[in-house]
Amino acid sequence: MIDDTQEKISFSGTVISVQPRSNVWRYKLDNRTHSMTGYNIFISGETAGEQRNFAVAISEKQQMKMRFHIGDEISGTAWTKMYPKLEYADYYRAGALKKLQEAANVNSDAKEPWLDEAPELSVYDWRGCRMLDSKNWKGKCFACKWACMANVAIEYNWGVTQKFRFESFCYGPKNCALYKMGRPRAVPYKDMDSDYDTGWLDDICTERRGDDE
Repeated sequence: MIDDTQEKISFSGTVISVQPRSNVWRYKLDNRTHSMTGYNIFISGETAGEQRNFAVAISEKQQMKMRFHIGDEISGTAWTKMYPKLEYADYYRAGALKKLQEAANVNSDAKEPWLDEAPELSVYDWRGCRMLDSKNWKGKCFACKWACMANVAIEYNWGVTQKFRFESFCYGPKNCALYKMGRPRAVPYKDMDSDYDTGWLDDICTERRGDDE
């Protein structure tokens, strides 16, 4: 699981999405706990001498200071991952962040998808989220500030072993026309048939808000 060949890299490019970064802990169907840990900045640009799309994990403090937005030209440094199975972003421990040029046009009224500035993590935490179809996350929902690709740890054998994967979620309004839950998600446990999260946990996670919130 450990990659002990970490390397510090420089990057630059155009921000194509700013999403919350979340760790999710699953245990059978008894618990699905979400912990907000920062933001993933998705960039189209250059890293390690290569032109491609990539994601950089940053802290809430860094995002609140820099206020990165879709269309911004940015640069910085970061490190390759020590635990590839635990972290969706390509790079973490970001530093030397600079906003080289502000986005030319910022449409703060854009909805479905919501393209305005990502809020503080406490807002995401209060809202709670629903499972989001991975096809939606990759496609029409990717630029939305309410979309999230979370790092998921499944308690497979209590206190002994865990399984890891990545899952897409949505913190957006419940009445969003673009939203699709996708297929129920299997939650395995040792020596048992998998349970399936069919969406009822979504109702619990988002019970604080109405359909239009």
